[in-house]
Amino acid sequence: MNSDTVYHFVGIKGTGMSAMALILHDRGEKVQGSDIEQYTFTQRGLEQAGIKILPFDANNIHEGLTVIAGNSFTDDHPEIKKAREMGLTVYRYHEFLGKIIKGKTSIGVSGAHGKTSTTGLLSHVLSGIAPTDYLIGDGSGRGVPNARFFVYEADEYRRHFLATEPDYAIMTNIDFDHPDYYKNIDDVQDAFQTFANQTKKGIFAWGDDKRLRKLKAKVPIYYYGLNDTDDFQAFDVKRTTKGSSFHVRFKGKDLGEFTVPLFGEHNIFNSLAVIAVAYSEDVDLEEIRRELKTFDGVKRRFSERKISGMTIIDDYAHHPTEIKATIDAARQEYPSKKIAVVFQPHTFSRTIALMDDFAKSLNLADEVFLTQIYSSPRESSGKVSSEDLSRKITKGGRILSSDNMSPLLDYDNDVIIFMGAGDIQKYEKTYEDLLSHLSKNNN
Repeated sequence: MNSDTVYHFVGIKGTGMSAMALILHDRGEKVQGSDIEQYTFTQRGLEQAGIKILPFDANNIHEGLTVIAGNSFTDDHPEIKKAREMGLTVYRYHEFLGKIIKGKTSIGVSGAHGKTSTTGLLSHVLSGIAPTDYLIGDGSGRGVPNARFFVYEADEYRRHFLATEPDYAIMTNIDFDHPDYYKNIDDVQDAFQTFANQTKKGIFAWGDDKRLRKLKAKVPIYYYGLNDTDDFQAFDVKRTTKGSSFHVRFKGKDLGEFTVPLFGEHNIFNSLAVIAVAYSEDVDLEEIRRELKTFDGVKRRFSERKISGMTIIDDYAHHPTEIKATIDAARQEYPSKKIAVVFQPHTFSRTIALMDDFAKSLNLADEVFLTQIYSSPRESSGKVSSEDLSRKITKGGRILSSDNMSPLLDYDNDVIIFMGAGDIQKYEKTYEDLLSHLSKNNN
C-alpha cells in the first residue's frame, strides 16, 4: 500500500468496489470514489465510513491519485482515460484484489452460484474467531489490524478470479452463465481448472458437481456433500421452519452436530464448505458451532421483512439454479403459505440462452410474475423479450410494470419473492408503499 496516495475508485458503488474501498479505509488509507448519482444499496456503508463519493467527471482526476477502475467501465470512460493519459497508476478491480490479499491466509470463494452467501458465512465465522479481512459481493468489506485471514469473493466473470492466487479455494459449482463471455460449459470449466492450478494449499468443492469432480490440482481437493463419497459429509439432516441442523463426518470421524439459522439445501452445502475450511485451519469445533448459530445473512440474499401480513423476500437470484434454491428455501421456512415470485430477467443473452431452464425453475412457485428484461451497460438490446419467457411458464407469467402492481394485492398472508440482479427493488418498493398505504387507509 502507498500512504502518500489517494485511492480513487471509478464506480465506487459497485458491490465489489465498495467493499474494497471499505477495506482500504479500514487499513488507514485515503479513499474516495465516483459513480452515478442515483442511490444504490451499497452507498450507505460508504457514507457511514465518511468516504467521499463524487459524480463521474474527468475533473476528478489529478496528480496524487492511484486509480482503481471498476470492471463495468471501459478504458474510454472519461476518468480512466484521463488517468492513463496523465500517467497515473491504474489498476483494474480484480488486479488490485490480487495485491491486497497477500500476506494473509487467503480464501477465495468461487462458483457460478452461492459465492456471496458462502463468503458472507465464512467471513462471519472466521471474524468471530480470529482477525479477518473480508470482501463480500453484497458491498460489505472490512479490514482489521494484523488480520490472519482474508476471505474474498472470487468472480469467474471474464476470468477475473485468475488475477488472484489464494491459499484455499471454495468451489460451490460449475454452471453455464455469462453467455456474453463464455463460449460454453467447457470454457467455464477451463477457467475453474486454471483457478485450481493457482490455489496454494487446498480446494473445497461440492461433491455432487460432476465437473468439479474432474478437477486436477497439485494441492488436496476435499469434496463436501451428503454422500459417502464426500470427504466432509453431512448426515442426519433436519430442516425445519427455524433453520437446518446436521452432523458432519470427515473421513469417518463424526465432528458433531452443527446448526444454522438458514433455509434451503444449498445453505447446508455452503455451511459444510465453511466448516471444512475452518477445520482445516485447526479452528476449534465449538467455536465454529457457536459462530454458525449467529449468522443473519448477507444483503440481497433471502432478505426478509413483513408488511401488512405479507412476507416479502428480496433475493439476487438471476440464474435458474439460484431461482430453484431460493424457492426451496422459502418452502422450508413457509411450508403452508402460497409463494409468488416477481422475477426480473437479467440481460438478453442470459435470458435467451437459458430460457427453458428459467421456465422450469420459476414454475416451482405457486404463481409467477415477470418484469421487462433488465439490460446491462454492455448489452442494451436483444432478440428476446419477457413475453417470450412468459409463454413458457405454466404458473402465471403475467408481465408487471412499476406503474401497476395491483395484481399482487390479491395475496394475503402469503409470501412474495422479488428476484433479480438489476433494479428489481424499484418494483419491490412500489409494492411495499402500496401495501403500507392500503394498511393505513384500512386502519
